[in-house]
Amino acid sequence: MTETTSLRKTPLHQHHLDHEGQMVDYAGWEMPIKYATSIHEEHTHCRTNGSLFDVSHMGRLSVKGKDSAKLLERVCSRRMGNMQEGQCRYSFMCNESGGVLDDVIVMRLESDDFLVVVNGANRDKIIAHMQSVIDERSFKVKFEDRTEKTAMVAIQGPKVMDFIGSISKEIAELKRFRFITKNMMIMKVLVARTGYTGENGVEIFLPASAVKMAVGLLQKESVSVKSDLDLKPCGLAARDTLRLEAGLPLYGHELGEHISAHAVNMPFAMSLDKTVEADGETFIGQEALAKEHDAGGPPITLVGIEIDSKRTARQDMPILFDGNPIGKVTSGCMSPTLSKSIAMAYINKANSEIGTKITIDAGRTQLEGTIVPLPFYKAPKPAPKSS
Repeated sequence: MTETTSLRKTPLHQHHLDHEGQMVDYAGWEMPIKYATSIHEEHTHCRTNGSLFDVSHMGRLSVKGKDSAKLLERVCSRRMGNMQEGQCRYSFMCNESGGVLDDVIVMRLESDDFLVVVNGANRDKIIAHMQSVIDERSFKVKFEDRTEKTAMVAIQGPKVMDFIGSISKEIAELKRFRFITKNMMIMKVLVARTGYTGENGVEIFLPASAVKMAVGLLQKESVSVKSDLDLKPCGLAARDTLRLEAGLPLYGHELGEHISAHAVNMPFAMSLDKTVEADGETFIGQEALAKEHDAGGPPITLVGIEIDSKRTARQDMPILFDGNPIGKVTSGCMSPTLSKSIAMAYINKANSEIGTKITIDAGRTQLEGTIVPLPFYKAPKPAPKSS
């Protein structure tokens, strides 16, 4: 293995080694790309049972103080000041031109106390960005990077919530994009219902010093209770194929500083009607995005593609319509769930109608494909329980 002594290690580093994790450099962290099994097996286990993901490399930034909501209104594209305590919101952080610096989850713990979860690769950039806004506006906040003091694990899969219900009915009944703070497993933990796989499940935030013990307790508990959950570790590679099936964007692929936040087709993540009078601040990039919206939106849009081949489309492969270039692939994989090659891509809006036949230029090979709706996969709704 390549020398990785300078890389950061999560508190579950030894856990990964104990499970034969194949460790790689991921955004400056030594992380498992996969374990002793195959990527296909890890992916399928999450879709059919339940998997444990170490996502401690993601940044966790604390924002407290009387101007905390104003700061978040300024740096986040979505309205934040009207969030309820215990609520999470997905948002973009944009530059002045409306490109995406990062996509984030914001949680409101108390009136003036928020937690912002950012992508690991963008942590330093977002810290510097937020600090510059604090300085520029002289906001009265306490801004702290709590990434290395805490840990974060995700448990995802169709059999997860029944198991969670055996531990805490209150957590099992949480709605999507809600969280709760509880004393569990002899420690204080924050449990949220977000996720990045398209499956049901929870994310657990807890002290870094306690996560190894907590994961051990979870694994033991899943065996001891009457549960069908077989909790297995899942690496970054399967996490990527899972999110691609679910049609979820990834920074550096579907999101970036030179890609308009409009193009990703998530209008719920932007509040273009923010005003200083109502919200305290407008967001960075709002003016540019509002002008673009009024002019009909960006010329490109994000689409899903099913490929008529077992070949995988790679990022930046050109997409053609009638021999003319109309866009580029952003992500692609062989879908383990659908047994089809799938891809996401930015293409000209004029060619984006569902059912349109396109060609992907894979070099020596031309891959034929069809534009399809996103997401590629939706988790089945749990069957109602008999009374």
